[in-house]
Amino acid sequence: MSIKQKQVLLFDLDGTLVDSAPDIALAVNSTLKDLNKPAFDENTIRQWVGNGAKALIERALSGSTNINKELDRTVVEDTLAIFLRHYQQCICVNSVLYYGVKEGLLTLKKAGFRLAIITNKPEKLIQPILSGLGIGDMFEILIGGDTLPEKKPNPAPLLLALKQLDVTADQCLMIGDSKNDILAAKAANIDSVGFTYGYNYGEDIAQYNPQWCFNTFPEFTSAAFD
Repeated sequence: MSIKQKQVLLFDLDGTLVDSAPDIALAVNSTLKDLNKPAFDENTIRQWVGNGAKALIERALSGSTNINKELDRTVVEDTLAIFLRHYQQCICVNSVLYYGVKEGLLTLKKAGFRLAIITNKPEKLIQPILSGLGIGDMFEILIGGDTLPEKKPNPAPLLLALKQLDVTADQCLMIGDSKNDILAAKAANIDSVGFTYGYNYGEDIAQYNPQWCFNTFPEFTSAAFD
């Protein structure tokens, strides 16, 4: 099945539509400053994005992509609350849409594709960032990392989208930049697109075998009409 035969496009957010790492890094370092802990450079923090805010904070507290399993749960939860307060204050300071995203989404929507967001970002943060970047009214549903107990790479958020949109897996396409997106799509029997940019922990997205790989959003938009 070609992309143009799909009806619903399920988009990841961070690293796929939005380069949000600069603001995430700002909020992480503001949090660490509050705790009298050393800051990290933006490139390091980019490697920690993709598994949700809790995992991000666990990595910041551990100072590594490998989470310290001995972290105190209360400390993590308290730190997460501090981070979310900081992030809500700087959610669209330096974040930007990737090249061609706004124009591409408008083109896809005008052509009749139904658009949805499935992200591991906390649900309450999705609409503010979409609205702040001028794409707040393009998506039928928004599913966040805390909408359900499970998040990507678990297929549950994708299966919820199928139910809410009343469509089958064959009618959908999951589009993302991370192995979490591709693995979740495979588990839900949904075809997937992997973008080579974004946040994939330094790994080549192609090794997870999405049905299609693209280097830019305009390439994907064009392929949707081929």
